[in-house]
Amino acid sequence: MRIGNREFDVVNHTYVMGILNVTPDSFSDGGRFQSYDLAMEHAEQLIADGTDILDIGGESTRPGHVQISTQEEIERVVPIVEAAKKNFDIPVSIDTYKSEVAKEALKAGADLVNDIWGFQYDDKMANLVKQYNAACCLMHNKSEPLYSDFLKDMYTEMEKCVRTAKEAGIADDKIMLDPGIGFGKTYEMNLDVMKHLDMFQGLGYPLLLGTSRKSMIGLTLDLPADEREEGTLVTTVMAVQNRYGFVRVHDVKKNIRAIKMTEAILARG
Repeated sequence: MRIGNREFDVVNHTYVMGILNVTPDSFSDGGRFQSYDLAMEHAEQLIADGTDILDIGGESTRPGHVQISTQEEIERVVPIVEAAKKNFDIPVSIDTYKSEVAKEALKAGADLVNDIWGFQYDDKMANLVKQYNAACCLMHNKSEPLYSDFLKDMYTEMEKCVRTAKEAGIADDKIMLDPGIGFGKTYEMNLDVMKHLDMFQGLGYPLLLGTSRKSMIGLTLDLPADEREEGTLVTTVMAVQNRYGFVRVHDVKKNIRAIKMTEAILARG
């Protein structure tokens, strides 16, 4: 898969997308990196720890979040995208589902649009990504966790996301998919997705797993967001075992170590 100026060998390795939230209310690190200087300092640390992609988000999408205006989101993220592209040689992702925000971020140099609605929220998003020849991460999402046959329905809905991308002319090597842990699913459904991570390989695209510090882990272990790292590492190991190309995490260094150890064992055949 190609993102920006870098080729990712997603068949043989799991890469890390490091999370940089420039929001006051993110569930895990809200407000910690809201100022420009703190955000850039954290970006530098993520890169020093080995992140492969920097994922910049300006609106919390946690359950029950309050949507902010497009202009406010642009003002939060665009200066950080510009500075990241100027100061670091690393692909940059913009975490947004709004085409106007994505457009400004892409103009500022973003290489990938990470859309939590998989092109199903804003009908301008797919054509915009094609126009800028950007990569995209299409996540499965739903307003309510209502399904006839959960895993089968989810798979079909992810196929629809792919069709939207393909109809816009986006190349196969610019698409990755995310099963969307924590979005449009109950706690039990999230565990079902984790148990069946391998089934989504049938979609034929690189996969990203985003579980870092999420409520699935908190509910299982009865722990607050800042104590969910061990649970996150377990899910990262499972992503590697199931040949996922990417994991999206807060603690880059520990997850890279988990990936390296898992891949070393799996390499023994």
